[in-house]
Amino acid sequence: MKKAFDWLTENNVPYEFHDYKKMGVSENKIQDWLTQKPWDVLINRAGTTWKKLSDEEKASTDKEAMKLMIEKPSMIKRPIIENDKIVIMGFNLDTYEQIFK
Repeated sequence: MKKAFDWLTENNVPYEFHDYKKMGVSENKIQDWLTQKPWDVLINRAGTTWKKLSDEEKASTDKEAMKLMIEKPSMIKRPIIENDKIVIMGFNLDTYEQIFK
């Protein structure tokens, strides 16, 4: 997250931050994301929240994954940058430069 914030600030890209780890994320927002990306792309598989899930929980359907993301928002990949649709997930310098410059 810090790399993304720093890059956006240094390159004068305005953004509004919604901390869904602290503020939560709505079912409608996750449903919107799931129309754009499969649930397994939205998940941060490197994070401890994901790693602590049972194998049964990891083999989720869209509906089960949505419930898990609402209950455990720290398992959602960050940052997600969007306007009307998801533009970028995670931080990749080359991608940021292509999209924002």
